[in-house]
Amino acid sequence: MNGSIWNKWICAVLISTGLLACKAKKAIVAVPKTGGTAVVNNRKSENLAMLKKNDLSFNTLSLKGKASLSINGNSNNVNMNIKIKKDEMIWVSVTAIAGIEVARVLITPDSIKVRNNFQGVYLKKPFDYVHAYANKQVSFKLLQSVLSGNTIDDFMVAQSELGQQNGVWELKGQQQDLAYRVVFNTLLKVSENNLNDVKSGKALKVVYGDYQKVIDELFPSNMQISSLAGIKQVDIQFDFSKIERNVPLDFPFSVPKKYEVIN
Repeated sequence: MNGSIWNKWICAVLISTGLLACKAKKAIVAVPKTGGTAVVNNRKSENLAMLKKNDLSFNTLSLKGKASLSINGNSNNVNMNIKIKKDEMIWVSVTAIAGIEVARVLITPDSIKVRNNFQGVYLKKPFDYVHAYANKQVSFKLLQSVLSGNTIDDFMVAQSELGQQNGVWELKGQQQDLAYRVVFNTLLKVSENNLNDVKSGKALKVVYGDYQKVIDELFPSNMQISSLAGIKQVDIQFDFSKIERNVPLDFPFSVPKKYEVIN
């Protein structure tokens, strides 16, 4: 098996698992261009709590839709089924348009498992394997927050700068080598995440669009992701067609004996 091809494939899976770009068929809640009734005061802790309370609350989350993945200009369209059990696991099934499952992924706070059905190979690594493609501060909870359109806990701290720019809230700061800038929209939801590794030059931008109501809470209908690491450019667009919160979910993951285990 060509190692270069596998590296590109696993890179795309890891990025798409943690950071998806989406375009929804039907926006239920549009983001107002102006407005916002937030009370502005000088107490950062209260303002952080005000923004944090708009996060989507869930125990389980199920996302289904179509994704367009472009790696260095080469594009592919797939269907994706993503399931999250909060703080425990993220499960992803990638299916070709013809209905054939191409890959299945299971991520926990400790490990990453990838089953490549197309090539009949299986990868199992500790979670920090993702740091080969992203900043070392990328954690399971960060991936979970990005997938759910929620704030990232590590950034919602007193050390961050918080203020209003052009009528919307903006949060920014730096933790070790990771510089971040988070923009909130007039619904007080995260509208944009910008992460930059100041040493390696790796950059990631995630933009959230219109929203759907999921049991009276808002979830982004579309996301757009751009990732740059050296000469590798990855862009993803995703269309969420079905979103379910707090429903019973299973997370099946098994590996046929005939599959080759690779490093």
